[in-house]
Amino acid sequence: MAEKSRSEKLKRLVAVQRHLERIAENELADTTRQRNEVSQSMEKLIDAISSADPVHMAFSVHYAGRYGRLTLKDQQLDGIQKLIETKVLQERTKADRLEEHMKDARELEIREADDNAVYDIIDQRFAGATPASSKVQKP
Repeated sequence: MAEKSRSEKLKRLVAVQRHLERIAENELADTTRQRNEVSQSMEKLIDAISSADPVHMAFSVHYAGRYGRLTLKDQQLDGIQKLIETKVLQERTKADRLEEHMKDARELEIREADDNAVYDIIDQRFAGATPASSKVQKP
């Protein structure tokens, strides 16, 4: 089996890195969704706490406690979200950098192949240019 070129190896690394980037983006989307759910629950609790309905008034202490827990959860999710956003940027930067290295390696490989083709043409040209009389020995 032929050894893979540097650009092919880097191409594989780019694919892996892009996959890691997508995983981080999915984690970010999940965290954002969770924060939205917490925010909606907090809005519903505020509506219930401020309601004049006697049923809600009876549970106002319970609602206030739940609101406090939701606030804490939102703060935790905010911290997690910021960490994941940083991770997404890092993964994207790594992938972009690897992709640039891959493109550079591919250009060098193409240039080397072109140079070798030119050298082959030159070698063929000089090999064919040898005069027949030079093959005959002089007395």
